[in-house]
Amino acid sequence: MTEQEQRLTTWFEEKGGEMLALTETLVNIDSGSYDKEGVDEVGRVLADWLEARGIACEWIPIAERGDAVRAVINADAPGKEILLMGHRDTVFGRGEVAQRPFSTANGRAYGPGVCDMKAGLVQNAFILAAFEELGGAPGPMAALFTSDEEIATAHGRPIIEAEARRARAVFNAEPGRMSGNVVTGRRGGVFFVAEVFGKAAHSGNSFHLGRSAIAEIADKIGRWFAMNERFADRNMQINVGLVSGGQSVNSVAPHARCEIDLRYKTPADRDDLVAAVEEIARTCVIDGTRGEIAIRGEYLPVAPTPEGDALFAHYKAAASDLGITLDGEFTLSCADSGFTAAQGVPTICAIGPVGGHAHGPDEYLEIATVVPRAQAVALAVSRLPRVTP
Repeated sequence: MTEQEQRLTTWFEEKGGEMLALTETLVNIDSGSYDKEGVDEVGRVLADWLEARGIACEWIPIAERGDAVRAVINADAPGKEILLMGHRDTVFGRGEVAQRPFSTANGRAYGPGVCDMKAGLVQNAFILAAFEELGGAPGPMAALFTSDEEIATAHGRPIIEAEARRARAVFNAEPGRMSGNVVTGRRGGVFFVAEVFGKAAHSGNSFHLGRSAIAEIADKIGRWFAMNERFADRNMQINVGLVSGGQSVNSVAPHARCEIDLRYKTPADRDDLVAAVEEIARTCVIDGTRGEIAIRGEYLPVAPTPEGDALFAHYKAAASDLGITLDGEFTLSCADSGFTAAQGVPTICAIGPVGGHAHGPDEYLEIATVVPRAQAVALAVSRLPRVTP
């Protein structure tokens, strides 16, 4: 390592306690995706921390969800920026922190969103602070802290895409896999809402006059699940996660509704799989019923590219020099990294501290990985080529 690289890695070794303390502060703020107040409070804590270290922060207002926060250093340097990304929202509603606040035991930290991805937000903030204090950034650097990733980033997507167009490399601080690996490929995902409209009737006296929306949507649900076998060679998956309908137990149901989650592997798979879902929605087997469907949210896949592979090899080499052994892997879940990858920007994901059981009551963070994972990203960033004017 060079003297500058040694200073950089030593800086993080001295900050481990502070990194965990800031993680605790963020975890102990309820910030479910629909909780604008809580998500913005997480943003304020991060912005205050960064601004206290001389790092400018910009708030990008979003009326319906939490605002986006953008922090920048070395803004006047030539070339495209190096982008660190992370989302402040969690899947947990207000009151979750009161039930299980941040805690530690046996080398792990626990609490809502501890690995997905409040520890990653802290990592990004400290990486910016390290380069601001020590210098050595090979170009402009930005950290984007968004607010609605867990609900398909409907409001944050245009902000992420605009930022990606200014970037030459993206490091998304989703949690490292339980194996210690990072993510070099992800599936895309589409969230649908489907509705069926039938005709109400008394379920005893005039059953024959009704047209059951529940019966119709039940048939459709069977056909949607059958797509898992029909397209088994596509590495796709479809699930109906929510179903509702009817007006009373003694009525033929005039309305039914369900929500569908479709996952697919490559951009080329998307259109015909979506068309298959929509065809089922609109093709009714019960006369007198009508089906409608709408896309309510969408993630894009992270597909392999030569440029993405090169960025991963660069990152892996930096991690190896720190004694960290890891590999890249394809994961079945989705993330905001798909939006940057789709812009043609080399992107690697899950470079945050290692954790597991995200979205569940036993979500955890491996405390021992907090400092090394930050060091690996910082070292990789410092070794990116400098752009000369």
